[in-house]
Amino acid sequence: MQRTRGGGRLSVKQSAGESRIDRLFQEGSARIRIPRVPRGHPLEAVLINTAGGLTGGDRMDWSFEAGAGASMTLATQACEKTYKAHGTSEARVSVQLKLNAESSLAWLPQETILFDRARLARTIEVDMVAGSRLLMVEPLVFGRLAMDEAVVEGHFRDRWRIRQDGQLLHAEDMRLGPYIADSLTRSAVADGGLAVATVLLIAPEAEARLDAARQLIGESGGASHVVMRSPGAAVSETGKLLARIVARDSYELRKVLVPLIRLLNPLGGMPKVWSI
Repeated sequence: MQRTRGGGRLSVKQSAGESRIDRLFQEGSARIRIPRVPRGHPLEAVLINTAGGLTGGDRMDWSFEAGAGASMTLATQACEKTYKAHGTSEARVSVQLKLNAESSLAWLPQETILFDRARLARTIEVDMVAGSRLLMVEPLVFGRLAMDEAVVEGHFRDRWRIRQDGQLLHAEDMRLGPYIADSLTRSAVADGGLAVATVLLIAPEAEARLDAARQLIGESGGASHVVMRSPGAAVSETGKLLARIVARDSYELRKVLVPLIRLLNPLGGMPKVWSI
């Protein structure tokens, strides 16, 4: 059976006070497009899977680097659909993010939509340094409620590892399946909701954003904050804000996510593709 393969790499540098393309590579079904943004805004990159979705055996690999002092925002052109897999083969997605000194990176893909009997394994690896700023948002939807789609069975594996100066700052592993519908009914998972999101901000101003973030999230989830210190003679501090959101469907999820992203991403706001 024909399988989708794609890979894209982009590095951004600061030049003449602007964030500009340093290196760009794309192959297979992966495409990266750079829309125009107002002067002084982060470089914005739109990620495209020309195959129109993923299924068992497909592979997508993304790699991005923000150079010293550079800022970039990454978003997907549309929701990434993961369709029914044949047999036990998984669709695999790998994301690698690197942040250098005084850089800023916002990872803001639109929703990943899982269909019934989909199989998806995703890994996200982040290597950052003290003084850089990271915002990550990952929304996940189990079927489209408006289309009367139900996700009964399937497999979803999600692995995050974020390191700062080589030290592990954040790690999480999510595993759902084979009976996803049963898992979603549990109060500790989604309490009957069909759309969830994880939001992670690692930045000096994380603590200052916590109260406002909690007000926006309301009863849809929760947010917490941790202060972290970098080792060395000169002790520097940064903060980690972590939020979880659960909603009935993707529309209700976006009603919380969009203002939350605007709050946590003052440099770039919402990517244009989210409103198309």
